[in-house]
Amino acid sequence: MSQAVLLNNIDHHDLRVITARGARYGDDTMLAPTFFREFRELQAYYPLVFQKTAEGGFLPVALLGLRQNENLFLDGERWDAHCLPIAVERLPFLIGIADEEPMIHVDLAHPRVARGGSQGEALFLEHGGTTAYLERMASVLRTLHDGLQDNAGFIAALLRHELLEPFAFDFQLGDRSQHRLSGFHTIDEQRLRALDGAVLQELSQSGYLEAAYMALASMSHLRDLIERMNRRHAAAC
Repeated sequence: MSQAVLLNNIDHHDLRVITARGARYGDDTMLAPTFFREFRELQAYYPLVFQKTAEGGFLPVALLGLRQNENLFLDGERWDAHCLPIAVERLPFLIGIADEEPMIHVDLAHPRVARGGSQGEALFLEHGGTTAYLERMASVLRTLHDGLQDNAGFIAALLRHELLEPFAFDFQLGDRSQHRLSGFHTIDEQRLRALDGAVLQELSQSGYLEAAYMALASMSHLRDLIERMNRRHAAAC
């Protein structure tokens, strides 16, 4: 269970964060939330799709695997991609609201959190001040916070022009077992191509058009995920 608290240099002066990768640190997840301004980096490795939220909206996510609790980019304690989604990199930190202002919080129950010792990255300097690591995490959190807020306009534009469609992806592994990925939406390529000049200009000026095409292009990585899944199954035999 999460135990998020406002980070401060008194209560958490000895806090350290383990930056190694691995399932024991919570990296065994199928997807990572993202935002449209991050698409340029992520589309080089991950399929980018849209997940319906409990409130009825949509959230862009990067697919890390094809099944729940399976990250196909995780190879022991190595992340097999040059680009790490910001939503993964920022853990165990999160943005919380304190006195109506966004502030850095930390999940004390997260497996990356350690107290004292030499394991992990320190957050505060011995004689006061923050470490370079914590300053970087503060920047990462601001980027994620702003990006997720910017998603509202992007999603609204996609819905306004009916550019999201549900999809199901059926695939077969090397052992001939059949699988299906479903429950996500993607960009409707035909509707995107049919948009008139005024709408295209509107989407282009806001950066939404580029993001939509990057999401479309990223879907080719579904085949890469199948290959990763096949390799993992073969190594387990």
